[in-house]
Amino acid sequence: MKTSNVLVLILVLLYINASTEWPTHTVCKEDNLEIYYKSCDPQQDFAFSIDRCSDITTHTFNIRAAMLLRHNIKELYLKLNLIINGKTVLTYSETLCEPGLSKLIFCGKKKGEHLYYEGPVTLGIKEIPQGDYTVEARLTNEDHVTVVCADFIVKNYLDY
Repeated sequence: MKTSNVLVLILVLLYINASTEWPTHTVCKEDNLEIYYKSCDPQQDFAFSIDRCSDITTHTFNIRAAMLLRHNIKELYLKLNLIINGKTVLTYSETLCEPGLSKLIFCGKKKGEHLYYEGPVTLGIKEIPQGDYTVEARLTNEDHVTVVCADFIVKNYLDY
């Protein structure tokens, strides 16, 4: 019996190591709106959630996000790409942390620290366009190293 348990454990560990990408996580799924995400960082997944999909189109909604930092955050840069039918239609970038400018509470966190945020976020959108699309989000630090990376898949079936 012990030999079979060891064999199962070895097979599970081999399967985990053979996996080339993280699973797709469900952020929310309601009548006409579904949002999923998958980490695009091959070495780290993270946790992200919101209460309800419908909250996203309100002025402010609450999120929860958590991860263990693999890199320092002295400076932090955001890059977003909106992809529709395989083509990038919009690119947005912003500096979130730099000396003298800290837009986020976790600016200055060090490698190995646990990052957890629970609170309000404002996107500034009144509606989510109908259709299926992907939002690529990448946060990099001062060394141009990826701190966190995710692909958000949005499916909106509601015709406003």
